[in-house]
Formats: sequence, structure tokens, C-alpha cells
Amino acid sequence: MTSIVSSRLRPRLEALILGFLRGRFFRFALIGTAGAAVDIGALYLALHLLGLGLYGGRVFSFLCAVSFTFFANRAITFRDSARAPLLRQWLSFATSQLGGLAANYAVYAALVTWWDLAREIPAIAVAFGSIAGLAFNYLAASRLVFRK
Repeated sequence: MTSIVSSRLRPRLEALILGFLRGRFFRFALIGTAGAAVDIGALYLALHLLGLGLYGGRVFSFLCAVSFTFFANRAITFRDSARAPLLRQWLSFATSQLGGLAANYAVYAALVTWWDLAREIPAIAVAFGSIAGLAFNYLAASRLVFRK
């Protein structure tokens, strides 16, 4: 049986894949995935313990998730980037993520408004919203907040 990838292309493909897996975007996406888990956990906390509702709870959960992802990205993804004072850099990061939040929240709100399953299981809407904001958030973080 012949290989799908020729022996000449295999080293290049492996190098490309390894480069991607070692790259900033991949680390940012992994931290974003963990951030989505924080987001979901905080949303359920806001819903069931704080009584904030589906929309107000989402604002609370965003603040929790953006704080988590800021500290993780600062320590891991952008550890070799310029350091501003912590509070100033957090504010810059949180502000830079507002475009991604807009996309994220729009998808979330649309799903919990018009899809019964997402209203019953809001984690579904959070996940779709997180995917919608990923590319914008990465570009904003890498170009505005954590420049070299």
C-alpha cells in the first residue's frame, strides 16, 4: 500500500505540523480552550449561585475567562514578549479582547435566544461563541498587547 504523503513531502509536512504545534497560535488556542472551560464554569456559577441569568451571567463569566487567559497567555504563549505593568497590561488585554467578545457574545446570544438546546445547555452556546472570537482575539493579543 502506498503512503498518502510521498517520502519527499513527508519531512516538510512533519516540520510544518511540528512548527504549528510549537507555535504561538496553537498555545493561544489551547489556553483559549481552557478559558472556555473557565467561562462555562463561571457561567454556571453565575446562573445557579449568583442568580445573574443567561445574559448577565455571561458578562461575569467573560471577566473570569479573560482574566484566566490573560495570566496563562502572559506566562506561556507570550512569555518572551515585552512586559508592561500587570494592571495596565491586563486592561490592555481585556480591552483588546472586546472585538472577540462581540463576536463571541453575538453567537452566544443568538443561540440561547433561538435554539432550545443551547438555552437548556448554555455550554453549547459558549463553545460556539468562543470559536467565533478566537482569530480576532489572537490577532489583538499578539499585535496590540504582547508585542515583542
